[in-house]
Amino acid sequence: MAELSGVGLWAPGFRDGGPGEVREAVAELEGLGFTALWMPGGAGGPILERAQLLVDATVTIAVATGILNIWAHEPYDVATAHAGIELDARGRFLLGLGVSHAPMVDRMEGARYGRPLSKMRSYLDALDAQPTPVPPSERVLAALGPKMLDLARERAAGAHPYFVPVAHTRFARERLGPGPLLAPEQGVVLDEDPTAAKAKAREHLARYLQLPNYTNNLLRHGLTEDDLRDGGSDRLLDAIVVTGGVEAVAERIREHREAGADHVCLQVLGEGLLPLAQWRALAEGLRLTD
Repeated sequence: MAELSGVGLWAPGFRDGGPGEVREAVAELEGLGFTALWMPGGAGGPILERAQLLVDATVTIAVATGILNIWAHEPYDVATAHAGIELDARGRFLLGLGVSHAPMVDRMEGARYGRPLSKMRSYLDALDAQPTPVPPSERVLAALGPKMLDLARERAAGAHPYFVPVAHTRFARERLGPGPLLAPEQGVVLDEDPTAAKAKAREHLARYLQLPNYTNNLLRHGLTEDDLRDGGSDRLLDAIVVTGGVEAVAERIREHREAGADHVCLQVLGEGLLPLAQWRALAEGLRLTD
């Protein structure tokens, strides 16, 4: 995997949007100066097929899964697909792997959540043992807690934390050490109306505050049980989502970088699957092509 820096975009639309629209969008995004395209895969499904589409539609930008749910995909299938994508990507594809969440995994047919760290270790062992193994340099882990961050340092290129405050970025860098990639996701609402912006941000919070992996992590990094109640406090909202204009986004990126992030991937919230107007505004305001 080529060295990943700069600013990327994290969007469900890369996975769920119509193929034609996505091809046009990502080709434009590449020209706007973004350095990576991240898409979710926690629900399973054809995420690797969509990664191939993104690779085929672009030339230089990195394509990453953020993340592939290891409970939903067999290691052989993942390693085989990875090898095929890499033939075209030539170092641009990054396989993000995660243990997902018990409420999601337990709904899957034949799956039952348990011992996530052990599951990830055994999954990495299986990837290493395939006829076409996935090299550690071409995979990252959705690591939040200290032991998963240790595993990301030892068995992968680094970590892709999601739904985290800047305090977690600082902690993750200390745990990973100076070498591994650290690429946190950052939620963004580009809306100068504080009331409307907070409403969009709270829709985002509502989903993730139901998942213990995230709430437990927030409690480790300065938030309290009171912050988690009733849809989340304003303090929690401000820690997880940037609201306002591009200047506020630039400041949060700076904070993540000062805390140790190599790359920050922005998720524009509340504007549909492919929020091109907001992506263009970010590229212009952050001066990505300068």
